[in-house]
Amino acid sequence: MFEGFDPVLLARIQFGFTISFHIIFPAFTIGLASYLAVLNGLWLATGRRVYLTTFQYWLKIFAVSFAMGVVSGIVMSYQFGTNWSVYADKTGPILGPMMAYEVLSAFFLEAGFLGVMLFGLNRVGKGLHFFATLMVAVGTLGSAFWILSVNSWMQTPAGYAIAANGQFIPEDWWAIVFNPSFPYRLVHMVLAAYLTTAFVVGAVGAFHLLRDRGNASARLMFSMALWMATVIAPIQIFAGDAHGLNTLEHQPAKVAAMEGHFETNRDGGMPLTLFGIPDMEAGTMRSAIAIPRIGSLILTHSLDGEVKGLNEFPREDWPNVWIVFFTFRIMVAIGFAMLGIGVWSLWRRYKGSIYDAPWLQRAMVAMGPMGFVAVLCGWITTEVGRQPFTVYGLLRTSESHSPIAASAVGTSLIAFIVVYFVVFGAGTYYILRHMRHAPNVFEEGLNPREPIRTAGITPGPHMAPDDAPTQTI
Repeated sequence: MFEGFDPVLLARIQFGFTISFHIIFPAFTIGLASYLAVLNGLWLATGRRVYLTTFQYWLKIFAVSFAMGVVSGIVMSYQFGTNWSVYADKTGPILGPMMAYEVLSAFFLEAGFLGVMLFGLNRVGKGLHFFATLMVAVGTLGSAFWILSVNSWMQTPAGYAIAANGQFIPEDWWAIVFNPSFPYRLVHMVLAAYLTTAFVVGAVGAFHLLRDRGNASARLMFSMALWMATVIAPIQIFAGDAHGLNTLEHQPAKVAAMEGHFETNRDGGMPLTLFGIPDMEAGTMRSAIAIPRIGSLILTHSLDGEVKGLNEFPREDWPNVWIVFFTFRIMVAIGFAMLGIGVWSLWRRYKGSIYDAPWLQRAMVAMGPMGFVAVLCGWITTEVGRQPFTVYGLLRTSESHSPIAASAVGTSLIAFIVVYFVVFGAGTYYILRHMRHAPNVFEEGLNPREPIRTAGITPGPHMAPDDAPTQTI
């Protein structure tokens, strides 16, 4: 069935498919864990029931998202052994310990306190429950730290030596972990996770406000999400600019592909290409819509700054310009759309009508999934832009593959596609169905001992004082 297919290409498609499914869950749970910690802390500080109601509403969504993130992450690690064994062998002395550090220092922290966070409110007390929630949030950030350090080392390798057998061996762990691109990637990704979560939370709040403007939890979600968008979106734009300057220094071919820049601008500033059709065969940008010199201003902070074009690099070292050029523009466009939503919300706050703004609420609902799209486009830009290398400039992708037949890779790829859409489709359906349910003052937390009512009359919840931790029936 797969005779004539390139096994390397099939393995790349398989890894790209699985990581695309995986990354949307950590991008969501990183931000959602921090949001839950903030809600929990505000409830303890103020005693207002609305914070607990909102916490319990999102706690159920976090539990499902976290589980899907763990499962999809485990699957990815096996591909290093099945499809990329040469890569695993050569980079193992460096990347192996770093992945182990992630499990020991971050994942164990998340997993160790997760049960207390989900089920412990009535068992361990409010203070310890808040501490557990905080530790889960810290653990998600710790996981991001190590995973992004690993990925950044592949982009900008440092602190290594190459042994006689071709393996990368550590010489300076500080330089390995804090490699040149790592601080920029960490900040950029964490801010992206916070924005992704903010727009999901805001979209759910807006959806229910359009139905009932008096819903207290929906008003809280909507307002907090818009504050996050207002504050974080401009910071993210500046962080992205700094990340781009770092990429220009260490991966100039990637930046040239992102900008669709083929010829070095020796006679003037590089234009900023807003849109065009890259022609890799001819080495030119067709039907370009560009602003003169602004590309140089952004990348070099000078109107006449020189930026190398792709034609300065060997053709065999070019990434796929088509993919990198368009995914980068989609990501940037979404970022500015998020900034626009934040500015719009400030105007409505100034007018005193933040909750009486149906068009803003409809825009927020439409923007709900856009954070995931931006994260995926950013990740594709980063990973495809690194090609044709797995370790940039040192280990080519074609040299990293396992000696495995295309039929084996193709068969497992089909199996992944079927299983992923069934399993993760079911999980996503549950999350969306829960989001359609309006939060209310009787929102219940997760209860592992509560039976499932499949028949008979479901009694209504009794009234409880504001400081009651849960509603029981």
